[in-house]
Amino acid sequence: MATQTQKALFTPVQIGPLSLKHRVVMAPLTRSRSTQPGDIPNALMAEYYGQRASDGGLIITEATTISSTARGWFGAPGLYSDQQVEGWKKIIAAVRAKGGHIFAQLWHTGRSAHIETSGTMPVAPSVDPSYWDDDSHVVSAPSGWVKPSPHRALDISEIPGIVEDYRKAAQHAKDAGFDGVELHGGNGYLLAQFLEDGSNKRTDAYGGSIENRSRFFLEALEAVTSVWGGNRTAARIAPGGTWNGMHDSDPDALYGYLVDQLNRFDLAYINIIEPRVKGNIVLEEGQQPTAAMRLRKIFKNKIIAAGGFEPDTAEEVVAAGHADLVAFGRHFVSNPDLPKRIEQDLPLTPYNRDTFYTFDARGYTDYPVYEQLVPA
Repeated sequence: MATQTQKALFTPVQIGPLSLKHRVVMAPLTRSRSTQPGDIPNALMAEYYGQRASDGGLIITEATTISSTARGWFGAPGLYSDQQVEGWKKIIAAVRAKGGHIFAQLWHTGRSAHIETSGTMPVAPSVDPSYWDDDSHVVSAPSGWVKPSPHRALDISEIPGIVEDYRKAAQHAKDAGFDGVELHGGNGYLLAQFLEDGSNKRTDAYGGSIENRSRFFLEALEAVTSVWGGNRTAARIAPGGTWNGMHDSDPDALYGYLVDQLNRFDLAYINIIEPRVKGNIVLEEGQQPTAAMRLRKIFKNKIIAAGGFEPDTAEEVVAAGHADLVAFGRHFVSNPDLPKRIEQDLPLTPYNRDTFYTFDARGYTDYPVYEQLVPA
């Protein structure tokens, strides 16, 4: 628990070339508010991100699709058109106006999609009918919450094209003026689907061994770093996570190998989702950040720990050296001034899950800062 001395969360830290003033990171949070059609970032989103920016703080954007066929969540923004780039410029300006920094998270949903949204049959490393038959798997589509469409296996000849989509999206992020990019390799989306043997049954160069299953992830990362360099690139992973029907027979070996390979890119950070969370639900309160603690022994650069943290547990994990920064999701939704509230031990406004994935300002930009709650 924090004492009256300076909190570890509020000591400076270097992320690649960026000098941050504190270690409270805004996690990537899908919020479904982009303008349709076109997945275009808009003024409402600029207000939302600007509200949550802080001097010397880091924001990671919501998952942002790399191409029109990578889409799997209705209302999520993209980074594949000129209009989207122009929309992101306004958001970045709002964050910079408060002295903040912002990375774009790059996303391909793979099999976690419906043809209404993707416009084409969703793709995956392998075909698994049990995934789309499972009633617990739902995705956001124009018609509402629906089960994913049946997917097909990517032909090996198609993989370089998707790698190129990652490179193009990285370039669009650079054109927009972001500080860097984060590759989304967790939560059961395409890169994770290739990594884990529960979803990857391929027998070619992208399946079978841990080395082969990691190949696509590392090729996408190489493409992104060709645009940004390693020190403005990051990766998000979910070792042992079960969201979206994910599982692997030996996650410790898989992610140990992958993270060791990530060291050669000299990344700004890795963002580790703890297995104690499933989507936006905490499965086990009070559990230690086991994934961050394990991978800390392997990864040579900064680690952001994410998933189920409260202000006191975030302080503990940074003070103990298990992670360098902590990403907050749910609490940032309802507390636009979250870093200030944590630093000054101010009470937090509770969040409302019912408005996490709706489409207007309610539950999005209408949460007050602390001063607005205190009578004059």
